[in-house]
Amino acid sequence: MEEFLTEIIRSAGKIVQDYYGVAHISEKGSAINTVTEADYAAEAYIRTAIAEAYPTHLFLGEESAEQVDLHAEHLWVVDPLDGTNNFSCGMPHYSVSIAYAQNGVVQVGAVYDPSRDELFYAERGKGAFLNGQPMVVSQRTGWSQALICTGFYYDRGEMMRKTLDTVQALFHHNIRGLRRTGSAALDICWTGAGRFDAFFEYELHPWDFAAGLCILREAGGGMADIDGGEMNLKSRGIICGSQNIFNDFFNLVVWQ
Repeated sequence: MEEFLTEIIRSAGKIVQDYYGVAHISEKGSAINTVTEADYAAEAYIRTAIAEAYPTHLFLGEESAEQVDLHAEHLWVVDPLDGTNNFSCGMPHYSVSIAYAQNGVVQVGAVYDPSRDELFYAERGKGAFLNGQPMVVSQRTGWSQALICTGFYYDRGEMMRKTLDTVQALFHHNIRGLRRTGSAALDICWTGAGRFDAFFEYELHPWDFAAGLCILREAGGGMADIDGGEMNLKSRGIICGSQNIFNDFFNLVVWQ
């Protein structure tokens, strides 16, 4: 499966790159929730490739967003372009994310950053890799060394207020810094690679985090649902980080 997944995610990344700077932008319900031809073209390619290779498997993609059983025996969860707002504004920070799950548990995850040609990949129980090299979470310790990442959903009400309150609380703990990059899939992978010490976002969809779950877990990271439970495909948000900071980070960030 690694060869198959690596091939299709890199090909999807090329499709996305071919649209960079020329894609037409349209709205999905609001001016801040956008979609482009690149999203549709990449998802169509991935869906066709999976259907040809695994015709009995189910498919959940952001742009089709069909109702499927998240605990199906075989399920592919795909975000063809995570970071569409970045992409449409000419900011080279976005990704393609593909996960394969069995009975609700992600077995394989891949996230590809076509701008940097970085491929994050993991299989359950086999470790996590960045361009073929093993990767592990940050070994930094303490709040003062922690570089934290977060994300903001399209909601401008309670979700935004809660996120900003948490950001303020983090700075009161004298963290090194905070970033908001605009691609949750990459944020989780960068946490797995030790670039960030922790990441949280209070509102996400399965295609945003499914592949990242497998990659971060195999890189040695800790993770939980924002409500404090175990992360799964039905989770509505994520709290994750290196083992050195995760417990303290979780206690501060968990939705209360």
